[in-house]
Amino acid sequence: MQKTNATRILDKMGIEYEVLEYDVDEDQLGAEHVAEELGISADMTMKTLVVKGDRSGVFVCCLSGDREIDMKLLESITGDRNIETVPASRLLSLTGYVRGGVSPLGMKKSYRILIDSHALSKERVSMSAGKRGIQIWIKPTDVVKATNGEVKSFSREKH
Repeated sequence: MQKTNATRILDKMGIEYEVLEYDVDEDQLGAEHVAEELGISADMTMKTLVVKGDRSGVFVCCLSGDREIDMKLLESITGDRNIETVPASRLLSLTGYVRGGVSPLGMKKSYRILIDSHALSKERVSMSAGKRGIQIWIKPTDVVKATNGEVKSFSREKH
């Protein structure tokens, strides 16, 4: 089994998880495709989006793979007037991860991490282990614990 920064952090904290591997398609890096490859529904995945607010700077949002960020809700939580998704070209320099392999664990800098309350409704979720093709099967409450994340409500169903 391949170790990543994320799995090392979980090991060090004594948090239980399983590693799931899947075939990577460079053209399909979204949560829906990962879920399909793993044979689970998209609501059982937790995607990690890196965003930047005009006041709060860079922070991280974790939410179910079948949902999207409701920017108005997110702005009311952070106090920002404008929040944008960080371009994929900036992910590596900001987080140490590439698109399709961003984990909220083990980023090269410490960012505020918001975890959508909707993602906590499942017993276990699949989230990136920090490398394309490798996912961690974990209790969402353990994600909150391991990331020191703040549980907030900021998502909506995808249109």
